[in-house]
Amino acid sequence: MKKTKSILIALVAVLLCAGIGANAQRGKGHMVDAKSQTDTAAVAISDTANARAVNADFKAPEHSVVDEVIWVVGDEPILKSDVEMTRLQGEAEGVTWHGDPDCAIPEQIAVQKLFLHQAAIDSIEVTEGEIAQNIDMQINRWIQQAGSKEKLEEYKRMTVAQMRSQLHDDFKNNQLIQQMKEKLVSDITVTPSDVRNYFRDMPEDSIPFVPTEVEVEIITRQPKIEQDEINRVKNDLRDYTDRVNKGEASFGTLARLYSEDPGSARQGGEMDYVGRGMLDPAFASVAFNLTDPKKISKIVESEYGFHIIQLIDKRGDKIKVRHILRIPRVSTEAVDSMRTRLDSLATDIRAAKVTFEEAASAVSDDKDTRNNHGLMSYNSQDGRTSKFQMKDLPTEVAREVENMEVGDVSKAFQMINEKSKTVAAIVKLKSRTPAHRATITEDYQVMKNVVLQKQRADFLHQWVVNKIKTTYVKMNDRCKKCKFEYEGWIK
Repeated sequence: MKKTKSILIALVAVLLCAGIGANAQRGKGHMVDAKSQTDTAAVAISDTANARAVNADFKAPEHSVVDEVIWVVGDEPILKSDVEMTRLQGEAEGVTWHGDPDCAIPEQIAVQKLFLHQAAIDSIEVTEGEIAQNIDMQINRWIQQAGSKEKLEEYKRMTVAQMRSQLHDDFKNNQLIQQMKEKLVSDITVTPSDVRNYFRDMPEDSIPFVPTEVEVEIITRQPKIEQDEINRVKNDLRDYTDRVNKGEASFGTLARLYSEDPGSARQGGEMDYVGRGMLDPAFASVAFNLTDPKKISKIVESEYGFHIIQLIDKRGDKIKVRHILRIPRVSTEAVDSMRTRLDSLATDIRAAKVTFEEAASAVSDDKDTRNNHGLMSYNSQDGRTSKFQMKDLPTEVAREVENMEVGDVSKAFQMINEKSKTVAAIVKLKSRTPAHRATITEDYQVMKNVVLQKQRADFLHQWVVNKIKTTYVKMNDRCKKCKFEYEGWIK
């Protein structure tokens, strides 16, 4: 029954692909109605035909096949429609396939199934919050490319909500696969000797190229928010509480409409189970004292803005809540006034009346950089570092730093910080390392990562080969003529 359902769904997909392909050939055309395709597909396949399609030995004249199983990996079929859909998605995103797509795509799908099967055995899990966050990042990239949400929906011919639903399973599987891979290679390490041996006889043009890196110090100051603006935000939150208490609207609906927390608003304000230490102290103090899921908290001010919170569940030392965040807006006059004050401070720094580091420690609002004398840093794959490639800097900071000389102090500028608040800032370029070929003395970590990634890739390749040996695999005769990346598929 499960396979029957899968084939029905896949058949709808291939019919959709056929419709899209036909329209693309004509240049202009109308999308085929998805509901009518579903109805047609349901009528077109009988239970007998389903049973035949699941059997990999079943053969029919190619011109008469609507969909067919081209591979079976374990007990999971790979359908012709799966391959066609992956091909269409790849073309839309500019993906290029190594070799014949009719061979490379089904092999890629088969490898994914091997990792997913192992993830199920090892009880690997991903949360709905993690899935939603990655889907939102993808949709936001699409919106930026399209120019607006409305243009994206027009181009895709579906709502953003429908896009999220369509992307869910693929993103969940991708995250499961990624976590499974990370678990498999977690014990692989490399030594300095491994790094030296790997690069010893390598041609210079094959040695990694390290982009320009900079170290930047920053002072930020948040302009004063007018009391009238704070009162407006608080009144909105009180109104939301009243509407929920009166039964006029649900908390989740209001969160979707009005919350300014991009990570939770689309989930109705819901946050996944989290410990006290992961939350803003003021937020955590109120959230962990909630006991009745039917009641809404008082208004809470955190470093992000103002919130109201509703309890969902408590589990040990973790809590699950939903919240609505509202962020008071700073007036243009207040921003201009703060920029003037920072410009005056920058003038004093250039005149050596005070050092940038002393000023950052004394007046900067950003506690992370203030405690480090203004030096910016971030979490890279190698741990915390103060060396940024230009692409890793906040956009506004990168724009200022690009044409600065080492030791220069910028004029004051406006930016949005990581807590989504408008601040005024000045920066100092502490150091700049020009782009260069990596050296073992200066760029050991870069070179180590190259060797580590190579060893991990080799390990995963061999893992797949070994997994194939113990997995039932059957493919149709056309696929047996392919040249595959992994050996052992054809048995």
